[in-house]
Amino acid sequence: MEPDLNALAVFALVAEERSFRATATRLGVTRSAVSQTIRRLEENLGIALVLRTTRSVSLTEAGERLYERVAPAVAEMRAALEKTEALTELPRGRLRLAVSSIAERFLAGPLLAGFVRQYPEVELDITVTDEEFDIVAEGYDAGVRLGEVIAQNMIAVPVAGAERQLAVCAPSYRERSGVPSHPADLAGHACIGWRPSPKSAPYRWEFAEAGKEFSVAVPSTITTNDMGLMIKLAVAGAGISFGMEESFRPFIDRGELLPILEDYCPYFAGFYLYYPSRRNTAPKLRALIEHVRRFPAGDEARESGKRMG
Repeated sequence: MEPDLNALAVFALVAEERSFRATATRLGVTRSAVSQTIRRLEENLGIALVLRTTRSVSLTEAGERLYERVAPAVAEMRAALEKTEALTELPRGRLRLAVSSIAERFLAGPLLAGFVRQYPEVELDITVTDEEFDIVAEGYDAGVRLGEVIAQNMIAVPVAGAERQLAVCAPSYRERSGVPSHPADLAGHACIGWRPSPKSAPYRWEFAEAGKEFSVAVPSTITTNDMGLMIKLAVAGAGISFGMEESFRPFIDRGELLPILEDYCPYFAGFYLYYPSRRNTAPKLRALIEHVRRFPAGDEARESGKRMG
């Protein structure tokens, strides 16, 4: 029997994702198309490979054995395609990025709009997320995060200059409740906290005093994973919030928010575009790297990439 390489590649993705829907999303096809491909493969082989329920997908013993044998070959085919793609001069294809929700400058619009105008054959697929995960294992080409949390085996290119976090409140809150003079005083105030995901602990607000860093677990009246909601609540006078100065700056400039505790909010390295160290970087990613380097990043940002660590 002549092997159906396409069906085997789809099967390998199903085995990795354990979901027809997730596999269909990665391939850009319908769920039924994935299901039909697996069914044809099972019919050709004369044995069930996948156990389907309404809630989950798992492999049969035959499926597990087949996956063990085809997975290395599929990985080799993917690598071969990536290397072939790298030989072409023209950047094209889908470029998957995982970007922090607070990377304001990268997500603001001009940087990305300029890139797609210059490279119309590149399709940007951007996931905005604050969850920590291995971008390589999840199939992303690159990510954008704060430099301090990027793995040391990654290559990183600065997207912006130095950043800092600020505590802010509305003038109405200050008039009603006053403001703390030290981060330790936050315990006596209404605070609007943040967590990256429902299963994560609330973020501890980070400060520095006399060159020594420390964090405060604030008593949050409201906790959310959405910075936009945090800003709206702070502007409405619901309490003190904490986040990137760049996120608050338009509201501070309009007088809707007031910065507080600034003496305890030092600057630090900002956001970086990061990607795995590879000998042959695909043209689509190489084009984005060069675009980021050319885009004005402020006086504090370096113009060239660096290896973390």
